[in-house]
Amino acid sequence: MHVVVIGAGIAGASSAYFLARAGARVTVVDAGLHAASRVPSALINPVRGQSGGVDARALEGMAFTWALLRDLGAAGWAVPHGQTGVLRPIPDDRTRARFERNLPAALRHEWLAPADAPAPLAPGWAHALHLPEGGWLDGGALADALLGASGARVVRGRALDWTARTVTLAGAETLPAETLPTETLQADAVVFCGGSVGSAWRGEAGTHRMGTLLTLDRAVTGVPVSFGAYLAPAAVGGVLGATFETPAPTWAPEVLPLGSLGWLLGKGAALTGLRGARVTGHWTGSRLSGLCAGPQPDGSWRLSGLSSKGFLLGPLLAHELAGQVRASLDTPDPRPAG
Repeated sequence: MHVVVIGAGIAGASSAYFLARAGARVTVVDAGLHAASRVPSALINPVRGQSGGVDARALEGMAFTWALLRDLGAAGWAVPHGQTGVLRPIPDDRTRARFERNLPAALRHEWLAPADAPAPLAPGWAHALHLPEGGWLDGGALADALLGASGARVVRGRALDWTARTVTLAGAETLPAETLPTETLQADAVVFCGGSVGSAWRGEAGTHRMGTLLTLDRAVTGVPVSFGAYLAPAAVGGVLGATFETPAPTWAPEVLPLGSLGWLLGKGAALTGLRGARVTGHWTGSRLSGLCAGPQPDGSWRLSGLSSKGFLLGPLLAHELAGQVRASLDTPDPRPAG
């Protein structure tokens, strides 16, 4: 059983890993460009955004991701991370009430006075929600570990088109795709995990959101703090990040406008203050919204549109998709030969 996976972000790397564990020979096609999943510190945070929404599978996904990190570590694939909890400062009573309505009973949490929070907060916050089972991880390191542990063959190229059993690709050089020689890969199944950029290259409609993260020379807080933006530790230093640019119907090359930089620094100051930490660089990536997971009308498979929940739900959904692909290939094709 040979499966081609398009994309090597968290969706594609997780799919390759679980397909290989299901007995497949896996080839991953990846252009090596614009990889939104390679964020140096991603939150595992079940309570999302400024509305406090909780995905129906957030608790299951969070537990699955932490278990996956333990399994990879036991096999020698260490991924920098911290199951340190996540702190959500809350600005007022009305916002707290909205969060409280969304919190499932099974989610461990505690409401604290800001002065009692596990990380010092800037003045002005009314409440603090502590989520002890959350934390952070290095997105690029996790994707690399999953690919390495899968044993997948990685082909550097741009997927131009695909069907249920073929992928047409061109090399990843910086030339227009139409000027490059193409190659067709054959497979028993094709799984598209290309995210924002891959879907845009194929001309698909979508909702794309740009996120930006500043790397800091040191961690401002040992516990990730998140409301509107987030501060968190990283494998080296710390980060300040957010997804805040206006959603766009098409993908565009990542940029960091000066106004956005000022907005982000202001958010960091409002959370905890940066306490003398210096900005050492930045990361910007585009995420695709609109989750799609499962078989497609053309016979291929898809896991994309995870948006900012890639590390919360991606591994869990990839595990399920791998099982579905395996089951479909084990079922005899009812169509007549020829």
